[in-house]
Amino acid sequence: MSESTQSLLSQHYAEALRTHLEQGGKASLAAAQELGDQAVTLGMETLDLARVHDQALSALRLPETSPVIRAEMAARSELFFAEAAAPIEMTHRIAQESYEALNRVNQALSQRTLDLADSHRELQQGIMERKTAAAALDTSQQVSFHLLQESKLLEQHLQQMAHEILNANEAERKKMSHHLHDEIAQTLLGIHVKLLTLKKDAAARHASLTQEIALTQELVEASVATINKFAHEIGLPGTRPAH
Repeated sequence: MSESTQSLLSQHYAEALRTHLEQGGKASLAAAQELGDQAVTLGMETLDLARVHDQALSALRLPETSPVIRAEMAARSELFFAEAAAPIEMTHRIAQESYEALNRVNQALSQRTLDLADSHRELQQGIMERKTAAAALDTSQQVSFHLLQESKLLEQHLQQMAHEILNANEAERKKMSHHLHDEIAQTLLGIHVKLLTLKKDAAARHASLTQEIALTQELVEASVATINKFAHEIGLPGTRPAH
């Protein structure tokens, strides 16, 4: 603010204050408000306007003015100054309210920023959890696939083993059957030889016939025992001894 502008405002202020002190009324107070608006436009503060007011009031106080008149002038001038300073105070109040509102907005924005940061962290955490779950599911599927493959291989292996066991049992049965056949054949051959001997020597050896027959019966019983043994081993029904 230039000195000429402030000087002009001070001159207008002094004239308006003189009119107020001499006449009073709403017109003079309206002039005070206009001066206050000009002060706001010029960027003056309340303290600047107070200096202008004191200078104008001092100029209006003549040396011969009595103390009573001085006190009355001071009281009446306070009303004028209050009206002139009202626009500045209003500007200050608006500025203060704006500052407080801006502060509240900043606090709200800060809180919103914190909330967004929390939401972002939760979102990132959710993404990580979903990725972890997806990876675990993929791993589980792979493990399940490998287990299924191993199970199929094990099943094939067991089937092969069972087939080999069956083949081995069949071969064993055949082996035992051949062995049984050989033993029975040998036993029966012995019986046949004994019978031939009995037939040829029946007349000459009548006394020992009973003994030969007993031996022949023993051979038959041995053959039956052998047959029953191998029949039991291969799961076949046994043979009753002949009497």
